[in-house]
Amino acid sequence: MINIKNDDQINRIRESCHLLADTFDYIETHIQEGITTKELDKITNDFIIKNKGTAAFLGYGGFPGAICASVNDTVIHGIPDSTKLKDGDIIGIDIGINLNGYFSDRAMTYPVGVVDSDTQNLLKVTEESLYKAIEVAVAGNRIKDIGKAVTEHVRPYGYGIVYDFCGHGVGLAVHEEPSIPNYYPYRGFNPRIKPGMVLAIEPMINLGTADVDILDDDWTVKPCDRMLSAHFEHTIAVFADHTEILTRK
Repeated sequence: MINIKNDDQINRIRESCHLLADTFDYIETHIQEGITTKELDKITNDFIIKNKGTAAFLGYGGFPGAICASVNDTVIHGIPDSTKLKDGDIIGIDIGINLNGYFSDRAMTYPVGVVDSDTQNLLKVTEESLYKAIEVAVAGNRIKDIGKAVTEHVRPYGYGIVYDFCGHGVGLAVHEEPSIPNYYPYRGFNPRIKPGMVLAIEPMINLGTADVDILDDDWTVKPCDRMLSAHFEHTIAVFADHTEILTRK
């Protein structure tokens, strides 16, 4: 069942999303060569707690971190550890916040120092595909239009569009219906987008193959060819006459 949120619920979700936007502004200043992903995790968790939120991913399904820290050839769900960032790396940071029972979700992929042109282009195209998807996530369209927008933007570059994981509803829980695949065409549920929907749209795009493996830790997702992967995400709210990106201020 898809949860249609009322105005009060959206206002409270927006508060959670704005705290998440502040969290990303804060954590971005710490992403630099030599820091470990575990240190980034602690810095983030401390910031969220200081601002009276709770890291939504910590303990969710047994996940051990406040953030997902996905370096280079990790698509999503990287577990924070002693890995030190190096010049030329990329790191995907995915964070969810529970603020008084209302949930937000966002991801960014950052370059560390100087990255090569192929990496720069992967990040650019993936982020662009997120905004192409948001443009069509409006009342009256359908969920499949979101994946179609991602696919049409990404496919000319020959990148792999991850099909095993997708976006989702959010707001009253970490993950809600509907699922939002990033590829098109696909078979499955295709509800109309309605006012009151709050959605987390999150293209996951690989430099090479779209196929992925889940490692033995049951969390870490990597492309089968172990090439680079990028991930960008925003939480949005759909209104009758517009769509708002909640996780930016």
